[in-house]
Amino acid sequence: MAHFYFMKNYQIIEHTADIGIRVKARDLKELFKNAARAMFDIMAETIEKKSQRTEKFALKQRAADREELFINWLNELLSLSATQGLVFKDFKIERLDEGSIEAIVTGNDIKSYKVNTEIKAATYHELKLEKASSGWQAEVIFDV
Repeated sequence: MAHFYFMKNYQIIEHTADIGIRVKARDLKELFKNAARAMFDIMAETIEKKSQRTEKFALKQRAADREELFINWLNELLSLSATQGLVFKDFKIERLDEGSIEAIVTGNDIKSYKVNTEIKAATYHELKLEKASSGWQAEVIFDV
């Protein structure tokens, strides 16, 4: 019986599929806005000043707590961005409390942007949402 010795034709490489951000704001509404703005800044940069298409959406989210609401907000924006082919740049938060958010978000046609990084989701991994002396701060990791 012949013995065959196979060399592996692959090797495991270290890879990180995450991008993290730290966001600061004076209040909670601004924190949610700034996190959304940062997320879309990471994803895409403007190549055309005038968008071919601009659309507004009313978003409503409910959650058990502030952290879940924060993640739901960002992931809902990602989902809407993907399904509508839009990059969101304007976030008007009309109502925000511990467990719910209501906002009007405005997105521009993705064709007006160069997509740099595809963000799949905002994650709970190492999520921090805290009140600081100067306002609010959040840390969130995105799965890319």
